[in-house]
Amino acid sequence: MIEPYDDTYFMKRALQEAEEAYEQGEIPIGAVIVANNQIIARAHNLTETLNDVTAHAEMQAITSAASFLGGKYLQKCTLYVTIEPCQMCAGALYWSQISNIVYGARDEQRGCIEMGTKLHPKTGMKGGVLAEECSQLLKKFFVEKRNLN
Repeated sequence: MIEPYDDTYFMKRALQEAEEAYEQGEIPIGAVIVANNQIIARAHNLTETLNDVTAHAEMQAITSAASFLGGKYLQKCTLYVTIEPCQMCAGALYWSQISNIVYGARDEQRGCIEMGTKLHPKTGMKGGVLAEECSQLLKKFFVEKRNLN
């Protein structure tokens, strides 16, 4: 039997958020936070819209999920994000004590793995879920951006 709410299902929801960011001219990164197989937060990059370097999809999702739950800790929650979190986002995820992080594509230049950022000891991390789809959307965005300049 196939579980309808698996990592692929939720990563597709994160990709929908990334596509929304793409349509708004934002770097196309999307995120959802899940608790008990329910999406409690959806977000995408808003750095250009808000003129705020901290307005990454993960940061927006953390704030939204904490508001939904009525507390700052995201224990028993999973973040699905289309690219490996950066050092800033990984730091915020550390403090949120999120249980799991599932990402799509690796960020081999600025990602938390490359930067050696520590996650909370109780946080698990898994990558590569729909990695190709996540990566292609980012590549498409940056190719178009370079061709406009």
